[in-house]
Amino acid sequence: MARLHTRRQGKSKSRKALGSDANAGVDKEAVEQAIIAYAKQETKPALIGERLKKDMQAKDLKQILGKRLTAYLEEKGVRSDIPYDLLDLMAKAVSMRKHLTSNNGDIHNKTRLQRVESKIWRLSKYYKSTGKLPVDWKYDPAQAELRIRGR
Repeated sequence: MARLHTRRQGKSKSRKALGSDANAGVDKEAVEQAIIAYAKQETKPALIGERLKKDMQAKDLKQILGKRLTAYLEEKGVRSDIPYDLLDLMAKAVSMRKHLTSNNGDIHNKTRLQRVESKIWRLSKYYKSTGKLPVDWKYDPAQAELRIRGR
């Protein structure tokens, strides 16, 4: 990302753990069992990765599993029917709509809600084209609120 007041790029970025010794001493079977246990509790993949880094010192899951975490979850059959990033955007839109019911004059929130919903539509179009969502799936704020409450 570019710096604000200069016209140069910054140096900040995430870096992978170096070499195969980054996961030294990590038991692959224990990691796989923990992943399945967390997934059955409906934990998001990002949180699963954070917990495994903190609890089991598994720094690079792709190196341990041989594939990305979401691909591993799909292989084991414990993935959500709606992708997690889309669910997060839907939860944000639901909370914004709830805020607008009591604060109807909040024009900044209305604008942000429009932006979030356009992201939802754009992302759902992508997921329909890749087959991760059914072709007839449609974003409905009322249905989204019911789904988020039940989550």
